Amino acid sequence: MTDKSIIRAEAEALFAAFQATGAVPVDADILLPAETLLDLYGEDIRARAYVTSDPLNGELMLRPDFTVPVVQAHMAHGADPARYCYMGEVFRKQDHLGARAREYLQVGYEIFDRAAPEAADAEVFALFAHVLRPLGLRAATGDIGILLAAVRGLNTTEGRKAALQRHIWRPKRFRALLDRFSGRAPLTDARAKLLDHLASDTPANLINAAGTVTGLRSAGDIADRARAMIDDASAAPIAAPEAAMLYDLLSLEAPADAALAHLRGITPLLPAIAPAVDRFATRLDALRARGVVTADLAFEASHGRTSLEYYDGFVFSFHGPDPLPPVASGGRYDALTAVLGQGQSIPAVGGVIRPGLVAKLKGAKHV
Repeated sequence: MTDKSIIRAEAEALFAAFQATGAVPVDADILLPAETLLDLYGEDIRARAYVTSDPLNGELMLRPDFTVPVVQAHMAHGADPARYCYMGEVFRKQDHLGARAREYLQVGYEIFDRAAPEAADAEVFALFAHVLRPLGLRAATGDIGILLAAVRGLNTTEGRKAALQRHIWRPKRFRALLDRFSGRAPLTDARAKLLDHLASDTPANLINAAGTVTGLRSAGDIADRARAMIDDASAAPIAAPEAAMLYDLLSLEAPADAALAHLRGITPLLPAIAPAVDRFATRLDALRARGVVTADLAFEASHGRTSLEYYDGFVFSFHGPDPLPPVASGGRYDALTAVLGQGQSIPAVGGVIRPGLVAKLKGAKHV
């Protein structure tokens, strides 16, 4: 185990490097209001948050990350544009035995700037690449925005598009839905039986016949869900060419320049992705301007789909040897600023580094 003083020294060095760019150092409370913030995190972090209750303040949680509270503070009284950096502990439960930390330091950097979002993406990535260069890490990038745009542009029902968007961060569930909506997978026996029942009578009558309603959903909620299932069953499948392009997009893995060429090629068949692909191209230009060799930069269209659910654009991570978790990760979260901005929003991007892993890898180099 790496000595805590060594980890703290790595954290302070990273924090100093971020401050040297002109970023304003900020802090966040360790105890945060759970009710408001938990829904903004991904399913993984929601399940791993330490939650407690307070007689005066209701449910509280130990800080699972910095980005959400930093966004909340910025949207309340931040400058425009703004650059922030931070350092401190985060807390996440682990559901298995092992050495994976439940409390560890994070050092982070965030940019709020509406003038040139793709340039801000490049700035964050290039800064992280620079401070982590001595470790020889493997970088990976993606763009959730392209996949979101493809889903929004599908020629299908709004309900199906909403379901696919909701499950973008759950790849297996997303794939199962796409298989069903495109006609590639038949209905399960249970679902087919349920639809037969719904076709035989009204949802209200079936609910009344079932007896007392239990659980958190009201009879109205159940009836609405039943009507949605009936509507979905009658909808035409997503057209085969359109579905094929979405499957192709999900599997796209290539160096960034080659990925852009491929995306340009499929854009005529998925025209809704055109603005997102243009932003991707602009970002690559900005990365090259900062010395990043995009011809060698790994790009995966599905990258970031198992991380934080507030990312909605560019995503990146830096990896050491398996089975270590990512040493650093980050991305764009424009929609989060709108959720926390009470009617205001601003393009924003940032990332975090785990100094404990930095120290571990540096120690391994010297063994």
